[in-house]
Amino acid sequence: MPGVSSSARRTAKAASLVAVLASAALLATGTGPMASAAPEPADGGAANGPMNGAFASAAERFDVPRDVLAAVGYGETHFDGHRGKPSQANGYGVMHLVSNPARHTLEQAAELTGEPVAKLRRDTGANIHGGAAVLRAYADRLGLDADERDDVDAWYPALTEYSGAKGATARLYADTVYSFLKKGIKAETPGGERIAVTARTVDPHKTGAPKAGAGTQSEDYPDAKWVPADGNNFASGRAESLNKIVVHVTQGSYAGSISWFQNPEAQVSAHYVVRSSDGEVTQMVRDADTAYHARSANASSLGIEHEGYVDDPTWFTDAMYRSSAALTRHLADAHGIPKDREHIVGHSEVPGNDHTDPGPNWDWDKYMALVKG
Repeated sequence: MPGVSSSARRTAKAASLVAVLASAALLATGTGPMASAAPEPADGGAANGPMNGAFASAAERFDVPRDVLAAVGYGETHFDGHRGKPSQANGYGVMHLVSNPARHTLEQAAELTGEPVAKLRRDTGANIHGGAAVLRAYADRLGLDADERDDVDAWYPALTEYSGAKGATARLYADTVYSFLKKGIKAETPGGERIAVTARTVDPHKTGAPKAGAGTQSEDYPDAKWVPADGNNFASGRAESLNKIVVHVTQGSYAGSISWFQNPEAQVSAHYVVRSSDGEVTQMVRDADTAYHARSANASSLGIEHEGYVDDPTWFTDAMYRSSAALTRHLADAHGIPKDREHIVGHSEVPGNDHTDPGPNWDWDKYMALVKG
């Protein structure tokens, strides 16, 4: 923290590690599933349990602030490793270690930690250590010294690197992490373990980070930002008239999904992406063009991606529902699409698709009531 000596910070860090030593030792064995969370300490902390132990031991091993690691994990996955299943961008685990044609942080983590790729995909402790190792590698490349590594605010450029994105999207990723550090985090893992990050004042050091670029607004929906998808991921024009709106879930983070649709290797896209925390909307394909999002319905539909994962209802916030419903209402009115469940559908309801989104946790009754005003 700013204003505290390096030695004092290291002493505090060592003290916090003692509180989780037992669980960290269990993680070091790399065997067995995550244990049940221990009872929360009487002082209201959340220092026990395997994931807290992994964050603490990874922070100590790679000299990355524990709360930076936790904020990255929360922003990527809400602390849910999804049992080793990949995200839309082929990212794995709590720290979303990626293996796709454009990024190989999963393989990088394996080289840095000595852990096999298969373990990094499925083992939460190994995955968190892998994410910390990759972040430390970026910090070293940027020239952060020991004192700077102890300063939470110094990690902004490394976080833009970790995003795998460029320009404004990379800054969006880092800004999201710092918003969690500023507001604090109180969350629970699928196994019931409590993870906390204490709110603080932040002033990230943005020197050396990618330039944000001009903030362009959408021409189709004035409340949305405009960040175009790569030309390989959509087709100009339409072969059919618009008659439906398709609701999707990203299976990944907001910034990560925007970055993926900008990747020419993805060959997928959506017209709009909606953020979980505050309902922010980014448009990536013009309404008049054909996004690659729903196979048989591509030419006749508009696609809206919602940040999150199908099996985790914590992503589907009131802000997201209200923002998305306002967008859907606007699109339906602008293009003459009836505001009913025959024309506003889930990805899983489109013929010829094998996806399950938005899934059973999506509240269609609430959403349609909001769409109809």
